[in-house]
Amino acid sequence: MAEFTLPKNSVVKKGKAHASPTAGKRLKRFKVYRYDPDKAENPRFDTFDVDLDECGPMVLDALIKMKGEQDSSLTFRRSCREGICGSCSMNIDGSNGLACTTAIEDVKGEVRITPLPAMAVIKDLVPDFTHFYAQYSSIKPWLQTVTPAPSGKERLQSPEDREKLDGLYECILCACCSTSCPSYWWNSDKFLGPAILLQAYRWLADSRDEMTGDRLNELEDPFRLYRCHTIMNCATVCPKGLNPAKAIAEIKKMEAERVI
Repeated sequence: MAEFTLPKNSVVKKGKAHASPTAGKRLKRFKVYRYDPDKAENPRFDTFDVDLDECGPMVLDALIKMKGEQDSSLTFRRSCREGICGSCSMNIDGSNGLACTTAIEDVKGEVRITPLPAMAVIKDLVPDFTHFYAQYSSIKPWLQTVTPAPSGKERLQSPEDREKLDGLYECILCACCSTSCPSYWWNSDKFLGPAILLQAYRWLADSRDEMTGDRLNELEDPFRLYRCHTIMNCATVCPKGLNPAKAIAEIKKMEAERVI
């Protein structure tokens, strides 16, 4: 569904084979995308055989084992190992997800690992998030108010208003949803994409925010918002179980009601 695709006219050569350092009975083969911009070489796929009896259960465990025991130059992002930070987002067996929450046993046969689709690759499995973060910054993802803050206390909201943020605030900005969206593949220079639009709605839905009109003005654009065609890949791959398509639909509804 969101399988990594190579740039036009690129050639991926056959890579290196890395045998398991232990002769285990349960060996799993991983096919990993490799690319080093400092070398004048085309990308390649290396194979790694991993002994599952000597490895943790998740794909990230296997990657750490590969780097530690077979090829120290293998490059990827990771941090929390608990599905919280979103650092280890990548394409695993043709679908975007987090390496730390994707079980090896859930992938039948050879495990193919590539970077997130539709992003420039810095090295190996590390995509360039510069444009993605710039888009995030463009929606001003913080509470904006014009009235003075209450003296000696926070800006409060009712439990009912707080509940409206459920399914929005949990986004970890892993970009799995945006890079699984064909509309984002084709128009990422202008279309904000599912992740950023979900974040935009998070502030539109916040009863404490007082800049709703300005936020909607910024989103009212043929590309920034309306390139979403409800393909639903975003909701399918989200590792937190969120529904960016629903958030986008709510923004469109707010835009339409404002016009009326």
